[in-house]
Amino acid sequence: MMTHLRSLSPLLLKLVPGIGGFLAILLCSLLGDLVSISLLMAPFGASCVIAFALPQSPLAQPRSLIGGHVLSTLVGLCALTAFGVHAWSLALAVGAAITLMQLTRTLHPPAGADPLLVMLTGAGWSFLLTPVLLGAALIVLVALGYHRATKTPYPTKWW
Repeated sequence: MMTHLRSLSPLLLKLVPGIGGFLAILLCSLLGDLVSISLLMAPFGASCVIAFALPQSPLAQPRSLIGGHVLSTLVGLCALTAFGVHAWSLALAVGAAITLMQLTRTLHPPAGADPLLVMLTGAGWSFLLTPVLLGAALIVLVALGYHRATKTPYPTKWW
């Protein structure tokens, strides 16, 4: 078990969040391969930066990380279904996702990319469950265990 983070050298302190991100992405990848589903998408790399390097941030809390990704993906899926892919519909989806995250207190900047990802790849409705919901939940679970092991308070609040 690691000692309290304050007692670590400055160099080691900078490595700790990278180890957390490594573990989260590795687990998402391996578990996804094991059960033959995708638990990864590019915005999760940015989510790991926030969850492991800034665990006290409101943007890193489970409500924001999971809720932001789910809501933003939902906006992208609705926009894709209703309007198709156009410059204006891409812009509308990102703007609507930002607004919805603000209104629901689920702001998570990496999730701002989700509508673009959904619309540009033509993702189907199952994308909302895997990789989005299950992958985001797995990142939160890894962050929870990892921060417990490093004696870093996380989350600061669940809801």
